[in-house]
Amino acid sequence: MKVFKMLNDTVEFVGEENVLQVVIDNAANFKAAGELLMQQREHLYWTPCAAHCIDLIFEYFEKQLKVHETTIKKGRITSYIYGRTMLICILKRFTKGWDLIRLGMTRFATTYLTLACLYEMKTSSMTMFNSE
Repeated sequence: MKVFKMLNDTVEFVGEENVLQVVIDNAANFKAAGELLMQQREHLYWTPCAAHCIDLIFEYFEKQLKVHETTIKKGRITSYIYGRTMLICILKRFTKGWDLIRLGMTRFATTYLTLACLYEMKTSSMTMFNSE
């Protein structure tokens, strides 16, 4: 298994005495590699990446909860705005330089951060679209 070999080689390079915990993605192949690493090196622990866990929760919300799916589709107005240079300039004027898109560590986190920003900038955005 390549992932296990990579992790094991890294622990070997750093020195097993210098490694207590390995934080990795929790996809099936990484999970299996982490389990194998813990079996081979008894004092070492692996834990799944918190950002990946949160991303999976957001992904679940988007797929399972209709209100999230609908809200996210409505929030895609940012694609319309950011696809037009003139609208970006106008947006910056109405939002005092703020962007609507907030980047997160993961795709789903970015979606929810952007929705929060759209909510915060609702009045400014509405004023922009209603202006001449």
